[in-house]
Amino acid sequence: MEHQALSIRPFIGAKEFNVSRNFYRDLGFQEVILTPHMCLFKSGQLGFYLQDAYVREWVDNTMIFMEVKNVTDFYNELLALQLPSKYKEVRLIPVKAEQWGRECFLHDPSGILWHFGEFSI
Repeated sequence: MEHQALSIRPFIGAKEFNVSRNFYRDLGFQEVILTPHMCLFKSGQLGFYLQDAYVREWVDNTMIFMEVKNVTDFYNELLALQLPSKYKEVRLIPVKAEQWGRECFLHDPSGILWHFGEFSI
């Protein structure tokens, strides 16, 4: 089967929908309001849906990997945003080297774990 996909857009939940909306706008995503309970957040051709829905077991097990060109530069930009001081549940974890490349981590206000990384292989 040959895929001719144009994008993949995961659906993620939010414990406090408006707090998460603010967080993702602060993170630099463009918001497109689809319904009162769901938004599309875009960065170029990439995107994801944020829902006004929270199931702890689902959200606690959600991880998203976003490849970036230079993870050190990206991490420094994240630091400059001071997101952990603006959002009480947000945690930023410094860049770590792995066998495949390097990545840093960011927990959103609901607990979703974002991996931002660059591949070396």
